[in-house]
Amino acid sequence: METFRAGMVIPAHPLALDASRRLDERRQRALTRYYLEADAGGLAVAVHSTQFAIHEPERGLLSPVLQLAASTAAEYPDRSPVLVAGVCGSTSQAVAEAELAAELGYHLALLAPYGATELSDEELLARTRAVGEVLPVVGFYLQPAVGGRPLTRPFWRQLADIPSVVGVKVAPFDRYATLDVVHGVADSDRRADVAFYTGNDDHIVGDLLATYPSGAEFVGGLLGQWAVWARSAVELLETVRQAKAGDDDALRRAIDMDTALTDANAAIFDARNNFHGCIPGIHEVLRRQGLLEGIWCLDEKEVLGVGQLAEIDRIWSAYPHLRDDEFVAENLERWLA
Repeated sequence: METFRAGMVIPAHPLALDASRRLDERRQRALTRYYLEADAGGLAVAVHSTQFAIHEPERGLLSPVLQLAASTAAEYPDRSPVLVAGVCGSTSQAVAEAELAAELGYHLALLAPYGATELSDEELLARTRAVGEVLPVVGFYLQPAVGGRPLTRPFWRQLADIPSVVGVKVAPFDRYATLDVVHGVADSDRRADVAFYTGNDDHIVGDLLATYPSGAEFVGGLLGQWAVWARSAVELLETVRQAKAGDDDALRRAIDMDTALTDANAAIFDARNNFHGCIPGIHEVLRRQGLLEGIWCLDEKEVLGVGQLAEIDRIWSAYPHLRDDEFVAENLERWLA
C-alpha cells in the first residue's frame, strides 16, 4: 500500500477483442506485458477503458479478464505490481465483484459510479463501506459524459472519513469539480491517508505539478490516456518528480509536454464528439503499434467519431516524442508469443 501512496503510473487496461468481438486472450496478455515492462507500477482492470459492459453477467467476461491480468502479472514477481479491480453496480453487485477480485489476488477496488447513478450520496457511501470490508477502496469521480455524475465537496469529505478508502481517482474533466475533491478530502481527519490519482486525461501534467494549501498533491495517474504510450508516461511522471524537487530543466520539459499531451488526448478520446470514440481511439493507437488487431468494441455502435481518425493522424505526426513505438516494436513479438 505504501507504493500506491507514493505514486505510480497505472494504465487503465483495454479489452482486446477479435473480429468476432470475442476476447483475444493472446493480445490481452500482450497488453499486460507491455504495461509492466514499460515500468508501470500497477494495472487497473475492468474499468471504463476495459469497457463497463464486461460487468454484465450475461457476457461472462469479468472473471476471465480479471484472471488474465492477474496471471500475466504473476509472470513478473520482481515487480510486484499493484492490481486495481474496477467494481460497479448496486451494493450487492459491487461487493460480489470485489470478492471475486480479492480471490484473484487484486489489491484495491476502484469503485465506479457506473450502474449506481440512481443511488443517493448516502447510499453511495454505504456501498463504499460495504466494499471496503472486502478490499481497500479507491474512490472515483467519473465525468458525466461517460457515466458519472456531479458529487459535492461534503461527499468527498465523508468518503475520505471511511477507514477503508486509500485513494481517489479524480476524473471529472472539470477544474472546479477537481477542487471540490481536493478540498473535501482536506476537510477529513484522514486526509493524509488518501492518495490522489489524476484521471483528468485532459489535464495530466497540470494535475501532477499542482500543490494545494492543504499540502495535497497528485502522486500519480490512473488513466485511459496511459493505456497508450505507457513507457513515455513513466518517463513523464519521473520528469514531474524531478521538477517538483527543484530541477528547472525538468520543469520546462514537463510544461512543454502539457499542451502536446492534452491535444493528443483530445484526438484519442474524441473530445470533439463528446467522447463518443474514446475507447475506439485508444484501440486505434494500440492497433497502429501492433498490440491490437483492430478497434472492435463489445458495442457495435462504439466506433470512431466523425473526423476522429483524421485528428489521430494529425497528432500522430505532430507529437512523435509522445509515442513509444520503438520500445513496442522491440518487444512486441515476445509479448505476443
